[in-house]
Amino acid sequence: MTINLSLIRGHMEVVGPDGSHVGTVDAVEGRRIRLTRKDPAADGRHHSFDADLVAAVDDKVRLNTTDLAAGG
Repeated sequence: MTINLSLIRGHMEVVGPDGSHVGTVDAVEGRRIRLTRKDPAADGRHHSFDADLVAAVDDKVRLNTTDLAAGG
């Protein structure tokens, strides 16, 4: 299933498959989603992951894993 990345907007919450908070979207850059570094889960650093980790987009970005390292 292909996710329409244009549905992902800044400040959307990103959650893992269990609904746990992973971060907050800062921007979409090509096929990478960058998370804001101001989110408490970010430890003051920008994190990013590949769009292949996105399972669904509704009012949140829902991932198919909580292991962002799997997304490169």
